[in-house]
Amino acid sequence: MAIFNLNRTQQQKLTLFVGCIVISFFVWCLFALSNHYQYRVNVALNYVNSPEKRAFHPLQSDTVSMQVEGTGWQVLFSGLRLTPLKVNVDLSGLKSRDWIVFSNQLGYINRQFDANQTVVSVSPDTLYFSFSEQAVKKVPVKLAYDLDFKQQYNVSGEVDINPKFVTVTGPLEDLVQIESWQTDTLKRNNVSENITARLSLMKNKKSNLSVTPTAVEMLVPVDEVTEKIIDVIIKPENAKAYHMVKIIPEKVRLTVMISLNEYKNVNRDAFEAIVNLNDWKRNQVSNLPIIITKQPEFVNIIKIEPQNASFFVRE
Repeated sequence: MAIFNLNRTQQQKLTLFVGCIVISFFVWCLFALSNHYQYRVNVALNYVNSPEKRAFHPLQSDTVSMQVEGTGWQVLFSGLRLTPLKVNVDLSGLKSRDWIVFSNQLGYINRQFDANQTVVSVSPDTLYFSFSEQAVKKVPVKLAYDLDFKQQYNVSGEVDINPKFVTVTGPLEDLVQIESWQTDTLKRNNVSENITARLSLMKNKKSNLSVTPTAVEMLVPVDEVTEKIIDVIIKPENAKAYHMVKIIPEKVRLTVMISLNEYKNVNRDAFEAIVNLNDWKRNQVSNLPIIITKQPEFVNIIKIEPQNASFFVRE
């Protein structure tokens, strides 16, 4: 391997030469990134000003490709974007036709971008829609939560949501598939007291649906919890075909976590335990799993003893 021994003067000249190259490179990059270029970016569409009394169905994807003119910096950061842009599209023209042309909305779209960015074209340039009668449906609000409680604390009762129902408007064929509407996830750590919060509703998965209101208020009751042991009689299900059915044991012991405030109010009548004799008839097994079919919403079962029961049947 060849070894070059440079004296002090030569080392200084080499350092100066490398420094000039590095500075020249950075200056060139600054000029290059300051120039204007055209680049493509995928954009999610958000429909606004949709026609009243007409429920629309987009006949293509809700994402389009836009050719944008901007600086090199914008080209660079468009490639680093983690989520697609979202652009509003005006649907007021659907009152008299079933298509929208982007070429006619470039001015409106460009006002949503930075002043030094210009949308040149959109692919596809035309969006097509089909229509059906607008329908309205009220559905209950469902709370989504991810709560971390202090030791011996938990939800102690029914969550109070206001309003309990929201109104969903859109095509009838889409509404029949909606049974409830979920909130954004409520997240808290180290919880030991009641939670009062205002939560937005989860955003529409379909752009042709509208939901009102868009947020709800809620109270999540939290209390200290303790264990309670409750013995519940096991009931045979689908036993009408038999003269006599005897379950062994007759009761199941449940260990539950319950709030101190509700400790005296919750008894075995709040629970129901069954064995399904149809499982024996189909599978010819010697014992059946004990199934808890009813329990208070705010009570957590942490142990079931036993988990299976034997039985005696007289036909």
